[in-house]
Amino acid sequence: MNRTYTDDPEHDYGPTRTQQRRDALAVLAFASQLAELPPSKLARANLPDDVLREIDNLKRITSHIARKRQLGFLAKVMRRHDDEAFDGARALLGENREQQRKETAAMHRLEALRERLLENDDTLQALIDQHPDVDRQHMRSLIRQARIERDGNKPPRAYREIFQLLKTLNEDA
Repeated sequence: MNRTYTDDPEHDYGPTRTQQRRDALAVLAFASQLAELPPSKLARANLPDDVLREIDNLKRITSHIARKRQLGFLAKVMRRHDDEAFDGARALLGENREQQRKETAAMHRLEALRERLLENDDTLQALIDQHPDVDRQHMRSLIRQARIERDGNKPPRAYREIFQLLKTLNEDA
């Protein structure tokens, strides 16, 4: 007697073959992205040791077919681990959209603050009140220099330096 999916609606048949294939191809694409990362970013990704070892092996291989085979093996090794093991790497690759949105919003807030600092002196006093450890004299001279650069169509060295200073103040807070 042939059984169909409708014979026992309570039975969990698991993912379909199509879904399993999609998942495997997604892991393969992710493995390919990891293999392209520079060593400095790989170190920050907190990947399992066996995955890092296979990525190193993959980077040493130059033959196209052997590289493709090794990439498949890397994906197989990655499927043995839970998804949580790769959260740091996904964040580095930008798959964590929420984190990326937060960082972008924070950068835009700092840029807006920099613009307000250049337009209005009261903003500087508010910044000093918020961060009393900031070097006031240095900040005032940077703002003055950025205004001169902007008015004279010069390269925005001080303008960029203000942003970096605001960024470090934001990270410290």
